[in-house]
Amino acid sequence: MSNHFVPRAGAIFSADIAVPEHEREMRFYSRVLSTGEQPLWREEDLLNNLGVPIVGLGARSAEYEQLPLQWMPHIQVGDVAGSVRQAEALAGTVLMHARDEEGRSQWAVLRDPNGAAFGVIPIVAADTLPQSAPAESADPAPIGRIAWLDLTIPAATETRDFYRQVVGWSVQEVEMEDNGEQYADYTMLDANGNPAAGVCHARGMNRDLPPVWMLYLPVGDLAESLRRVAEEGGEVVKAVQGEGDAYVYAAVRDPVGVYLALLQG
Repeated sequence: MSNHFVPRAGAIFSADIAVPEHEREMRFYSRVLSTGEQPLWREEDLLNNLGVPIVGLGARSAEYEQLPLQWMPHIQVGDVAGSVRQAEALAGTVLMHARDEEGRSQWAVLRDPNGAAFGVIPIVAADTLPQSAPAESADPAPIGRIAWLDLTIPAATETRDFYRQVVGWSVQEVEMEDNGEQYADYTMLDANGNPAAGVCHARGMNRDLPPVWMLYLPVGDLAESLRRVAEEGGEVVKAVQGEGDAYVYAAVRDPVGVYLALLQG
């Protein structure tokens, strides 16, 4: 497993959310993410097992009331102000826009025309990034991270073009089939041509997924995590099993209605 923290336009750095019932939500995520003999996430604070803040769970205060109840990925861009302007020009919405004392953009929270929220941040300085494992390690231990990110909507082609212009992603088509009909979903690529996220049509196996950015978070024991989802007041929306009936992926909803996906780490 290589270093997942990269200073690059279009790369996903982290994600956060502001939730009501914060204590209950903290318990839910702490228990669901910290399964397995060597948990990938620390139970006490949701930092990954290197102590790095990858996901942030904040309390919903008056300052954040306008933000939707969605996990919001933070995408690195070369020009935050430019991304904000492009989003507004393409029927997106600016939910928050932080500026310094000179009026220069620092970061922003945007919503695309489908209602999916996301953040744009400057490209992170390389010397501030954590290392997932020593360079000499050929097989570093698994870590808590955002393993993947995708968005499922009916207007996938238009949404693909929105993010191309706002974030600077390029596109690779992924051939799909639904009831004998061929179509394409889209893998969005960062500035170096590496896969960063997916934009998918709401059809076929993705038909019933919500139109929000879905974080894929790995856990140490997916079956146990899914048991805890139900135990802590959440819901397993969809679970996919592989060989030997072992779970490989699941879409879940937390106690306040927020969606995310879990993977076997």
